Amino acid sequence: MAEEFEFELVFALPDGEHDAFALSDAVYEAGFEDALVGTGQAGLLGVELELEGDEAEGTILEAARVLIKALPEGTVLREVRPDLVTLADVAEKLEVKRQALQQRKMPLPVAGGLYRIDEMIEVLIEASKPAKGQRRPRFNLASAAKWFRAGPAARRVNAQLTMREIDPSTIERAPRAECDEPVVLHL
Repeated sequence: MAEEFEFELVFALPDGEHDAFALSDAVYEAGFEDALVGTGQAGLLGVELELEGDEAEGTILEAARVLIKALPEGTVLREVRPDLVTLADVAEKLEVKRQALQQRKMPLPVAGGLYRIDEMIEVLIEASKPAKGQRRPRFNLASAAKWFRAGPAARRVNAQLTMREIDPSTIERAPRAECDEPVVLHL
């Protein structure tokens, strides 16, 4: 059964100048007319999507494959979001103030105020079931459902990119022999 997923693909562009309008046009011509395209940081392109699919990881990877072919040669997939999130990110999706989350027991941050989305999901689902005599929280889990559904898959894809199990320039699975080769640094 198809579900909707909300996620962002962040691509590293090859060196050189890139016209923001041409990049946006490439995204739209690839079939993503409703995408939000961000070119605010030099060398990076963010493409926020809401797509329907049978499962999140396959939907994310297929969108990345289509886009990588439409973008300038040498573009690579850098990361998928949401993976590590801030309380402000989560609060915005839940339609509450960040302080509303700070008043609740949250998972431990991984670094610098960043939280793993799957740990955040667990805490929020638990918080949505108040103990006897307590009020139900005022955050809107339904408003964030598409984003939360994509989160664990985004984490898996990022891990596979880091471990070189997915080639960031083709978004294809790397041959197994490449995955097993250790990275050796000669200093």
